[in-house]
Amino acid sequence: MRPKPDPIRPGQESVWSFPRPAIAEPTTAHIVIEHGGRRIVDSRRTVRTLETSHPPSYYIPPDDIEPGVLRRAEGSSFCEWKGAAVYWDVVIGETVIERVGWSYPSPTRSFACLKDHVAFYARPFDGCFVDGQRVTPQDGPFYGGWITDGFAGPFKGGPGSLGW
Repeated sequence: MRPKPDPIRPGQESVWSFPRPAIAEPTTAHIVIEHGGRRIVDSRRTVRTLETSHPPSYYIPPDDIEPGVLRRAEGSSFCEWKGAAVYWDVVIGETVIERVGWSYPSPTRSFACLKDHVAFYARPFDGCFVDGQRVTPQDGPFYGGWITDGFAGPFKGGPGSLGW
């Protein structure tokens, strides 16, 4: 069952107008991630992925991630559109946030722009921001979208939305 899209307010994009299959596109949105009193990501050169019913995920170029905070994590997964993903821990001093990031070392041709870029789940961090606005993490244990006022839902990930 497809839910009824929320009304679109001025300045918003509806996640229900996003394509399926997903796409990736460059964005100049200012992406910041802070944790433990440190800014670990500061970028205006990200790539966002868009997919019907999902808020965007933002993929950060490695040069815009604080050096030394990423550590390769165990495990992998597979996306039918992007290819095989690997996971990353973030290590800040004695703090380890496990499997909080993911990337595609050899993405499919349609997602070649994601190569070596890292996306992050927003929930574990002290703060994730898009153009200065604090992000609300997408619901669900698997999804990594970042919700801001710039997007109209409803968003996949919450109870009862797995069949969307």
